[in-house]
Amino acid sequence: MSADSAQELIDAVKRALDSNTNLCITGGNTKSFYGRDPVGEPLLTTIHHGIVNYEPSELVITARSGTLLADIELTLAEQKQMLAFEPPSFGKQATLGGAVACGLSGPRRPYVGAVRDFVLGVRMINGRGEDLKFGGQVMKNVAGYDVSRLMVGALGTLGVLLDISLKVLPTPMMECTLVFEVGHTQALELQNTWAAKPLPISATCHVGELLHVRLSGSEKGIIAARKQLGGEQVQGADEFWCNLKEHRHDFFKQAETLWRISVPPATPALNVSGPCLVEWNGGLRWLKSDIPAQSIRTTIDMVGGHATMFRGGDSENVFHPLQQTVLTLHKNLKTAFDPAGIFNPGRMYEGV
Repeated sequence: MSADSAQELIDAVKRALDSNTNLCITGGNTKSFYGRDPVGEPLLTTIHHGIVNYEPSELVITARSGTLLADIELTLAEQKQMLAFEPPSFGKQATLGGAVACGLSGPRRPYVGAVRDFVLGVRMINGRGEDLKFGGQVMKNVAGYDVSRLMVGALGTLGVLLDISLKVLPTPMMECTLVFEVGHTQALELQNTWAAKPLPISATCHVGELLHVRLSGSEKGIIAARKQLGGEQVQGADEFWCNLKEHRHDFFKQAETLWRISVPPATPALNVSGPCLVEWNGGLRWLKSDIPAQSIRTTIDMVGGHATMFRGGDSENVFHPLQQTVLTLHKNLKTAFDPAGIFNPGRMYEGV
């Protein structure tokens, strides 16, 4: 990495502005399938990489956007710490910037928080070619608007991420995974019952007739929870949860359109045909179905959820349609950060 890699990216943005050229912000490209089709000349953020600052005692790390997720996770593991939201990589070249821009969280998300809950601050380039900083490197930084978290899940439509400060957490003292042989309806009931109790659950997954439950915490707490829950202990469960997060589980290997559906956890079984995998105590449901998108979204609207066409299907119809007032808000934010509309145009919605 050159010492002025940030300046190289700033200069590239200014050249694009001068020539009215759209830019497709690109990191490791492991999540290029997510969202509507990319448009524009590639702007490679991987030239801007490396850990800027890491204070294990403060539970904070700051790294450049092009830094490999694997490198960050390895550095944290050496200090028995972790990115608690368990971001999926979908490939060895996944970067921190891509993880934040996509805003995807893994199995631990309902119990510790989502990506946005761990972002403390960002340094970014806006659509005027300006080098801006928002937030900070401390957990109690509350000055001004929380602009840094707007970048989470924005798919690069608001700016180019340069540096990102994140809160990290200690790895659990102990983990244990239990498995139960139950049907879909009973699995949903059990997960919602357990969610109301003080149990050290850190992940759930129901697929087929098997419900996996991960416990994380102290040895004493896990032993007590095992006695209360029952089930059979799974050996080598780390591989199971990693395969689930990275979509290497057999469920994800079929060719049908894959839907990512968010609903209130207590929502009963969805009235939509197709195999389903359930995470997050029932709050996240992966559905494989080729029935029309409008039919699926009408059903999901009725239960107060939203459905994303995660893989396959119509690339122009990926995200759940927004209400007009919300869409207007998105467009206003786009105009404020990227007035010329050169960053990843249309990656989320047309005109955004």
